[in-house]
Amino acid sequence: MPQWYFDEQAAMKVLSFKVSETLDRKLSAVVKRRRTLKSVVVREALEQYLDESHEVRSGSFLELAGDLVGCVKDAPPDLSSNPKHLDGYGR
Repeated sequence: MPQWYFDEQAAMKVLSFKVSETLDRKLSAVVKRRRTLKSVVVREALEQYLDESHEVRSGSFLELAGDLVGCVKDAPPDLSSNPKHLDGYGR
């Protein structure tokens, strides 16, 4: 194996799952054609799927929760910095 393979493996998590015989045959055919490893093909396919998925959200917390910023209208403006609002907090 080339050195990059071992360096890359050190930073990887191990994931184990089951596949059908049909899926394994298809995967094996691609691996043989490309002369690579099953894990490489599965990793690339999973990355592509997740990059295109609408279920996976990307962005900062502010971008994801931006519609909630300022939604509390009845709170005092100095809630986080005025000591009288923190009276009894943590007890």
